[in-house]
Amino acid sequence: MTRVLILATDGFEQSELMKPKANLEDAGIETTVASLEDGEITGWNDKNWGDKVSVDITVDEVEVGDYDALLLPGGQINPDILRMNERAVAIVRGFDMANKPIAAICHAPWMLVEADIVKGKTVTSWPSVRTDLANAGANVVDQEVAEDGNLITSRNPDDIPAFSKALISRLGGEMKKAA
Repeated sequence: MTRVLILATDGFEQSELMKPKANLEDAGIETTVASLEDGEITGWNDKNWGDKVSVDITVDEVEVGDYDALLLPGGQINPDILRMNERAVAIVRGFDMANKPIAAICHAPWMLVEADIVKGKTVTSWPSVRTDLANAGANVVDQEVAEDGNLITSRNPDDIPAFSKALISRLGGEMKKAA
């Protein structure tokens, strides 16, 4: 079975975790949510705290070899917290070194900058992250999905159907209907 690791913490953009997760699972792909601590993490929905999601494993328990791809949901708070955690950044680097797909949406490409894996790559993100990407040596574009090597990036929640389709396709699956 194909397995995707979803790395997130409190403040993840609710739609950017929930919808790709549902799309992956509808395509028969298993998902595992990893976070900094056990228990639950809380999403950010519009201008308020959103739904809780159960954490399956902590970052300390993650073995990159157990997964086929990495999904990084955005939200302003989530990647800003994660990029301060050495183990979370090491996980991103590990997926990159193994040349496994890394799908990052909205503010999540901050994790790609922190892991130092965007130099020379064509990527996209939420507008406020684009200067950071460019300063890290990336070729920044404004399009629904940018795919370069093992990186798949998108700009915002409106891009979720195309973002999910790109990741599922990369894993050899087919998207049923977009959540």
